[in-house]
Amino acid sequence: MAMKYYGGCDAGSTYTKCVILDETGKIVAQVTRRSRINPVLSAEDALREAIEQVDDLNSAEELSYLIGTGYGRNKVPFADENISEISCHAMGVHVTNPAIKAIIDIGGQDVKGIAIDTDGTVLNFAMNDKCAAGTGRFFESMANAFEMSLEEFSNLSLKAKNTIPITAQCAVFAESEVISLVGEGKPMEEIAAGIQLSVAKRCFVMAKKAGATDAVTLTGGCAKNEGLKRAIEKVLKIRVVDIDIDPQLMGALGAAEYARVKGMSLS
Repeated sequence: MAMKYYGGCDAGSTYTKCVILDETGKIVAQVTRRSRINPVLSAEDALREAIEQVDDLNSAEELSYLIGTGYGRNKVPFADENISEISCHAMGVHVTNPAIKAIIDIGGQDVKGIAIDTDGTVLNFAMNDKCAAGTGRFFESMANAFEMSLEEFSNLSLKAKNTIPITAQCAVFAESEVISLVGEGKPMEEIAAGIQLSVAKRCFVMAKKAGATDAVTLTGGCAKNEGLKRAIEKVLKIRVVDIDIDPQLMGALGAAEYARVKGMSLS
């Protein structure tokens, strides 16, 4: 009996992620790539790359079940259905570590707080998609203002002795404020600490609405930002738990797990 495979494709605004699971729930392929302007092409590219990692598969059509999620979820070719990224992030974290009950998902264009129920479904959630401040795009523009890579910028605040607060609530004004502070010769690491702190404060509201009490995990690309993790622990006064799998893949993993459960119930 040939093994069956199940796919999840998270077509995000900044990155497109794809995960393929086998029948046992083991990850057999994973892909993260920068999204193109056309989500169909982004999804096709990510799926093709993931399929190449599995010897038994030749095309996405051979997946027993495929679920699309994320910003471009309606555009994933060959998808049997699509599920919101909120549900998929919750399920992805649940299968990785069922003890975690709260998530802050920092995507390219929004920030979400998600509470997970005991079966991996969403208990409740809150979302900020009105402003880019505190999202992946915001961090990218800040790293550019500092003329650094995203990784260099995310570690910079760890060296700070003090924090220079960033008062602007808007991404565009915050960028101007940061450029002025850099121009005045203020210590870069202290400005960076102020940026991380201002984002952590935005996350505070989301985390409280999602019912995070003692621990939270971060998903999305910004989960790799060490400075932000420390700032969130400081502001929320709770533990930020690391997960074993790339936090950027959580939406795609959750979609693939939903596909596995759905596909196996149909067969």
